[in-house]
Amino acid sequence: MILLVHGMRKRCLSSSGTSKAKFGPSQQSQCRKNFDLKYLDQKRYQSQSPLARRLNQKGVDAEETSLDDQLAKEKEKQVRTPWHREGATKPPVARQRSAGAMTKGKLLTTPSRLLKLIIPLTTVDHNSDRKDIEPLALLVHPQQPLSYLERLIQSELPSITTDKSENHIPKVSFRAVESKSDEIKPKTKTSDEEEKEDVVKQRPSRGGPGEGGVESYSGLGRESEGELKDAEFVRWSASTEIGDFIRDAARAKEFEIEIEGQEEPVKIGVPSFNDRTYYLRMRLRKTALEIMDLAKVKYECDMLAHKGGQRLALAGFGIMVGWWYIVYRLTFETDYGWDTMEPVTYLVGLSTLISALNLTVSRRQQKLYQQRGFDVARWDQLIEEGNALRKEIKAVAAEYDVDWDEKADEKHATVTKALRDERKKTQSDKKSKKKDDDEDDE
Repeated sequence: MILLVHGMRKRCLSSSGTSKAKFGPSQQSQCRKNFDLKYLDQKRYQSQSPLARRLNQKGVDAEETSLDDQLAKEKEKQVRTPWHREGATKPPVARQRSAGAMTKGKLLTTPSRLLKLIIPLTTVDHNSDRKDIEPLALLVHPQQPLSYLERLIQSELPSITTDKSENHIPKVSFRAVESKSDEIKPKTKTSDEEEKEDVVKQRPSRGGPGEGGVESYSGLGRESEGELKDAEFVRWSASTEIGDFIRDAARAKEFEIEIEGQEEPVKIGVPSFNDRTYYLRMRLRKTALEIMDLAKVKYECDMLAHKGGQRLALAGFGIMVGWWYIVYRLTFETDYGWDTMEPVTYLVGLSTLISALNLTVSRRQQKLYQQRGFDVARWDQLIEEGNALRKEIKAVAAEYDVDWDEKADEKHATVTKALRDERKKTQSDKKSKKKDDDEDDE
């Protein structure tokens, strides 16, 4: 280090372009002092640089450790809830509630006969304001249990922490209205209803506490005008089918989904009978219109074929009269006699005439169908589809305990008659087939 300082001194003196002899004692002393200060600063920096490096490395290690801990926590949550939504673990932030914030859910029907549940789910929020909640859509089948829907909702919820600092998935329960008087009361009572209550006090059909009775249902759902203030909500078992739960909940406008950790339950609007069967009835109306158009063509073809058959029947009657005259002559005026002509008369004459008449009408119908552009296969398909839709709507009507006016959706008596005739034909075929099977078993 001393040699380095002397070298630096020599370079300083040589760079000035002046020899040592030209420097005075004061100038040489000042130059030596400057080099000594630089030497001390450099030595102090070298002694402190390892400490600074250690402090810097310590901060980097702490940051990496914190990042590893956060990644481990996120991986643990993903293992616990693999369908966890992104951003559900973010801390709640107080924001202004937007006008489009969704506070109630709704249950919708789909063309695929599934139910679409739209429910607003949010993380645990301790703020007083309401955030703009992103709704969640779930597709369920009416025959699936409530436990399946419960698992779907739980997979979208963040875990909560108990008083013992234990994390677990929040519980989800479903509650529907259980009215005391077996129906939701209207807002106001008419004078006639008040008089009836004064005259006769009828016992409710559901019975009192500890008594049996008859449960009543309604298909109004969200279309009902009753109040839910005095109604009692009861919790339903998770093994209940979703369709049965909705049927019972349809007596009121909505049902509740209670989620553990949230202050208020989530209200869900209940679909009415018209909502549940909307797509089915629309398809039935569309099918009925096609059946009506084809029924007109079929009716015209059938009428022309039957008129041709009637003309042929008149001609056949004349032929039959001639036939009986020939039989009379051969029976009584020849040696054949009645013993020979009797089987010929019944087996040959009448059966041949009926078969020819039937065959002629059928061929005439098929020929007219081709000429008028009537598709028999399409007709059979529409009739089968119409009866299938009608059967499904009837099943939903039985669930909601409502009377469905099928003529309003079938639109025309011709369509109703065509569907009824096909059902009768199918039932008769099933009965005959069952009878044949019973005879074979015997």
